[in-house]
Amino acid sequence: MIKKVITLSLACTLGLVAAEVELEEITVETQVGSELIKDVSGEDIKSADLGEALFKQSPSVSLVRRSGIANDVRVRGQKKDNISVTIDGAKVHGACPNRMDPPISHVLTNNVDYIEINEGPFNVEDFGVLSADIKVHTIKPEEGFEGELNLGAGSFGYQKAAINLRGGSKDVRFLLSASTESGEQYEDGNGDDFVGQIDRNIKAGLVSPMAQYQDKYKDLDAFTKKTLMAKMFWNITDNQELRLSYTANRSDDVLYPSSKMDALYDDSDIYNVEYIVKDLGRYSKELTLQAYQSEVDHPMSTKYRVMGAVNYMTHALTTKTQGAKIKNSFDLDNHTVTVGLDYSLRNWDGGYYKNDNPLPPAKFHSIWDVDTQNIAFFVEDSIKMDKLTVDLGLRYDMTDIESANPAQASNSYDELNAYILATYQADSTTKYFAGLGKSSRVPDGKELYWVGSMGNVIGTDNLQNTVNYELDLGVEKQYENTTLKAKVFYSKLQDYIAYNASNVNGLGASVHAYENVDATLYGFDLSGTYVATESLYFDYGMAYQRGEKDNPLSGQVGTDMPDIAPFKFNAALNYDMWNELSLRAEVIAADTWDNIDYENGEQVLDSYTVVNLRATKRFGKSFELVVGVDNVFDSTYAVSNTYKDLILLTTPNNEVMLMNEPGRYFYTNLKYTF
Repeated sequence: MIKKVITLSLACTLGLVAAEVELEEITVETQVGSELIKDVSGEDIKSADLGEALFKQSPSVSLVRRSGIANDVRVRGQKKDNISVTIDGAKVHGACPNRMDPPISHVLTNNVDYIEINEGPFNVEDFGVLSADIKVHTIKPEEGFEGELNLGAGSFGYQKAAINLRGGSKDVRFLLSASTESGEQYEDGNGDDFVGQIDRNIKAGLVSPMAQYQDKYKDLDAFTKKTLMAKMFWNITDNQELRLSYTANRSDDVLYPSSKMDALYDDSDIYNVEYIVKDLGRYSKELTLQAYQSEVDHPMSTKYRVMGAVNYMTHALTTKTQGAKIKNSFDLDNHTVTVGLDYSLRNWDGGYYKNDNPLPPAKFHSIWDVDTQNIAFFVEDSIKMDKLTVDLGLRYDMTDIESANPAQASNSYDELNAYILATYQADSTTKYFAGLGKSSRVPDGKELYWVGSMGNVIGTDNLQNTVNYELDLGVEKQYENTTLKAKVFYSKLQDYIAYNASNVNGLGASVHAYENVDATLYGFDLSGTYVATESLYFDYGMAYQRGEKDNPLSGQVGTDMPDIAPFKFNAALNYDMWNELSLRAEVIAADTWDNIDYENGEQVLDSYTVVNLRATKRFGKSFELVVGVDNVFDSTYAVSNTYKDLILLTTPNNEVMLMNEPGRYFYTNLKYTF
């Protein structure tokens, strides 16, 4: 019975929130309605792709498949700048306007400790949290000395090696983590690799033969990736701590078969400094100062394709984000108050090259040295009143966006965002919560200023910022052997930024393709756990969203919002034998995707059900062996639709190449801890 209670309590921490959760020696306090995904570095060892790991673990997360690695995510049908991603509090942006390097791709699963997924407009500490935010927390240094070596292999030539060393004294602690991995082109359930998927679409008349890889490049690996993370934590005094960290990612020859271009390389560097002071006085329980910088260099090219055999085009882009935040919290009677200032500056620059020679920048500067500068003041108050807790948040943003192109208009956006979130603890097993909030995000440099490779101006430089008015309701319930969490939400999006594929010039090239439209988004999610015996338990989750534009875009008739994935269901059966052997069988299923934005490239996707199996065996205190198989029945299916906001392989009749998921995939990982 004791083990059953422990198992149920662990399940509660995974799904039920607004409680303090012990993570080794770390205490994590999450907001009510949030989702906490723990021990990512220990559990998600299949590959470095954090997007795919989140897709498998959370029903509200859907995957945007682009390649064998570096895939993007949607939360509640929202992606790109409609959700915020931070890595240890640092805001990270990708350089590619085609989302080949989304923010979530700049940290690897083997370096991640835990992840918070906060749905709704209930975060005023970070810039641009429109509909959700994903907070990635990486592994931390520990006292003493310990190390971990991981060796992994999988189908389609996947190989990985990673090492993690950490240690030190109570006052000074260090961490060093490094990894290398590579993978060949995966095969879908039909047995087609990347080249084969393109061939199939060529034969169906959906893709030009010029999009195929040249013969000498048809056997290229899908990706090669190397990473390095270094940290130092210094307890200067009993109440002062300095944290320094550096993360490097180096990816080479990442293939994107459903696009015209592949990434020649993708390099990123993230620098982070935090200074924390506690108990300075009555009005400063904890003072935190943080400064960070992230840099990304991303050239993509047609060099490997038939279209680039004689003359190849390269689109080279860089982005740098610098930020700083000061935050002070204190207790006053039954209030916990936090006040702070937040600053960030993102520069985004890119241009086109022909055979490695730059084209005239006056016409072929895709994103011309665009600066997005934000400064904001925020305040939060958590008020505890017996069984009722009320959280309040307020943020005032001042944002300026400017292009170096004198022909493009500068933009300024000022916005007041706020929320109120109430939690009522009816009894020891039942909790209700309700939240109402307003949030916003500004257009990015691509949506405002992007210029295509033919010199066509795709951006729209007079876009309004998007504002979200959202209501969330939920309940969390715990029974003797069962936990249950249910949430519903309703969102009114004012000036949602949509892509209009009908806006083209006489040559058929997109012009001023982004426009504002009001929209409505609503849905629910349900999750929980059932403990059957001391060793056997089930966990499940499901999510549904529906989105509609209030009016069709210019020149169109449809009102379905893009990127709104259908009903999704996750379930797993888990068996643990005295911490020596763990078995897991999971099912991931989704309904037919038939509410689509057809005029802007989306297509109907069939429903799917896939089964994954995994076994973990521990040998003493030092060795752990994991073996698994994903997509046991070798199904052919796709989870990512073909919205033309991304440049995908197309034909004039609006057909877009659909990229299938991997077929049956075997993998294993051996971990040695010392």
